[in-house]
Amino acid sequence: MLRVAVPNKGSLSEAASAMLAEAGYRQRRDSRELVMVDPDNDIEFFFLRPRDIAVYVGQGTLDVGITGRDLLLDAEVEAEELLPLGFAASTFRFAGPVGDFASVEQLEGKRLATSYDGLLRGYLAERGIKAKVVRLDGAVESSVRLGVADAIADVVETGNTLKAAGMEIFGEPILRSESVLIGRKGEQNPAADVLIRRLQGVLVARQYVLMDYDIRKELMEEAAALTPGLESPTVSPLRDSDWVAVRSMVPKKETNRIMDELYDLGARAILVSSIHACRI
Repeated sequence: MLRVAVPNKGSLSEAASAMLAEAGYRQRRDSRELVMVDPDNDIEFFFLRPRDIAVYVGQGTLDVGITGRDLLLDAEVEAEELLPLGFAASTFRFAGPVGDFASVEQLEGKRLATSYDGLLRGYLAERGIKAKVVRLDGAVESSVRLGVADAIADVVETGNTLKAAGMEIFGEPILRSESVLIGRKGEQNPAADVLIRRLQGVLVARQYVLMDYDIRKELMEEAAALTPGLESPTVSPLRDSDWVAVRSMVPKKETNRIMDELYDLGARAILVSSIHACRI
């Protein structure tokens, strides 16, 4: 039975459970449940703190888990990213008092407050910057004002909290993070292959739609250029031999633009359908 770690709370939790449900797995109905078995799919889910998931997977206690890329790197364990999952995106950046810093090199010899000390130490070591890392569990924005640090490294979304604290972002992003499926480093786990394929199917289903339309035969090549699909569009004859019916997967975010261009080309009966599940 595959043992899977799932975030029990926070921004990762609901989205991770929703994605697993879309992939056909049972999910808990009570947030107090810590373990849930899905016998139909031969899988067992363990609901854990997102920060702890990489540790359990890295030690081999659990087979795979869903956590943030930032939390995986910060844990410094024998676990690796298997599949990016496309939700809970965030950016990890440096920030300091307005006007004090313009580049990362200016952090040499400074004190840096963060909740991600493992991730930050690795980043600084790669660039040969020697600075003192001060680990805090949260609210690192206050550390400079309270004299604990000279600058901070933290997850940034809108930047409004930093502005309110009299700080500004500087330097390139340390890391662009998102939710990821992780496994033990260097291990091949055949039992996880079905889970990975199902999650990949959910990702594709969220990003694409099916588009059907009718087009005159002589315009087929131009239409296919607009809707190439993943390999090639499906083309079927119609009763009127001068026309064909076309079906193709197209990126969801480009749906209306493609429909407009197809209509201008001469396509008619253009229909769009959602994809609920797929295997690519």
